[in-house]
Amino acid sequence: MTAPVITTVFSIGYLGVTVWLCREVKLNAKALCLCGLTCALTLVLESIMIPLPTGAAIPLGAMIPLMLLALIYDYRLAFLSGWITGILAIILIPVWQPVHWAQLFVEHLVCFSCLGYAGIFGNQKRGRILVGMLLAIFLKFWGHVLSGVIFFSQNAWDGWGAWGYSLTYHLSSKIPEAILTMVIVSLLPLGTMRKALHKHP
Repeated sequence: MTAPVITTVFSIGYLGVTVWLCREVKLNAKALCLCGLTCALTLVLESIMIPLPTGAAIPLGAMIPLMLLALIYDYRLAFLSGWITGILAIILIPVWQPVHWAQLFVEHLVCFSCLGYAGIFGNQKRGRILVGMLLAIFLKFWGHVLSGVIFFSQNAWDGWGAWGYSLTYHLSSKIPEAILTMVIVSLLPLGTMRKALHKHP
């Protein structure tokens, strides 16, 4: 019973805090356009997978669009865009089709929207950006792990158990993806991109 309790607390806590943070987000025409572009790009990149021997796969930079939206525009809009992306992924990406309705709350509404936390500590200093990205990746990782423990334990390798299987499965893909994402985002001229984006209302 430990895994369901942890998963429930994690999901409710995450969604509660994130919804509260979104309370003053502004949805003007510019924001809606950015939301649509970010969702589309994320879904395309999420569909391009690099398979691994563990059975997992690394999406080709799928975390970058939502993180960029959080860092150069508004992390609250990134939360909303992530939720929309999670719902659309169910329809458009076969591997994201849920095996149970509760998976929607544990994984789909967490593992995209959490990338908005990359901008939660500010977007001016590299140190704050790095901490924000680490927090976003941490939340995404545990959203996937808990979903694996609850909904995919039947796929566990012999002798590994649900936790061992899910942790190993997701570590094999999420660590390389996280490193790639952080390197690319760190190399981008975020300040210039931010000024260009905010230059026109």
